[in-house]
Amino acid sequence: MEGTRKAILVVSFGTSYEETRKKTIDRIEAEIQEQFSECAVYRAWTSGMIRRKLQERDGIRIMNVREAFEQMQADGISEVIVQPTHVINGIENDRMTQDVESFRGSFDRIAIGAALLTSAEDCRRVIEAVVKELHPAEDEALVFMGHGTEHYANAVYAALDYQFKDMEYSNIFMGTVEGYPTLESVMKLVERSGLKKVVLAPFMIVAGDHATNDLSGDEEDSWKSVFEQAGYEVRCVLKGLGEYKEIREIILDHVRAAMEQQKSA
Repeated sequence: MEGTRKAILVVSFGTSYEETRKKTIDRIEAEIQEQFSECAVYRAWTSGMIRRKLQERDGIRIMNVREAFEQMQADGISEVIVQPTHVINGIENDRMTQDVESFRGSFDRIAIGAALLTSAEDCRRVIEAVVKELHPAEDEALVFMGHGTEHYANAVYAALDYQFKDMEYSNIFMGTVEGYPTLESVMKLVERSGLKKVVLAPFMIVAGDHATNDLSGDEEDSWKSVFEQAGYEVRCVLKGLGEYKEIREIILDHVRAAMEQQKSA
């Protein structure tokens, strides 16, 4: 429609780690801007704790979803695609959706893109992406640390572990730091596999606090320390999912799908 101002709002949980932000969130946003140059690209983060930390520590202010919509409204935007970088359709995604829906009557068109792990096809593509990126050796157990949540969407982590095995990657395991499968559950499975070498990697868009401390930290309760104490040879790959080209391509495809949905609405 002639004169329409279009925007893509990229919604992330956020991170206070600048180095991983540049490699992940910043890069995702840059590729979205490159692929959809006809749209203005806005940023919103859902973690109030991280946004406050950045404001207090670095003087950097990042909008939440509601503030971003108010800004787009002030800027004369009339059509919006909202694309989350969230891994699952959990609590953060639900809250984002609620905020977006409250602005439905203030814009001509709004469409919401899917989170990373939404369809079975998404899961298959994500598995292929991480295997291509990390290609664990046959004598290594690749153990992913997902975030985990009390939300029912947490079930996708166990389903993904099953799908790894179904796709014949019997040496890849999925755990979570705040949900199920737990570290204890994963360790039982790794023990049964008979493998003695473990590769630990975050299954999160950014390799931030959980990757630095809970996964690879020197504290005795970090995953690295627990596996080492159990006699495993451990190495850590601190690389957020947002650094994987194929993962970013899935997110771009979700933007494209949201645009098609918007056109047909």
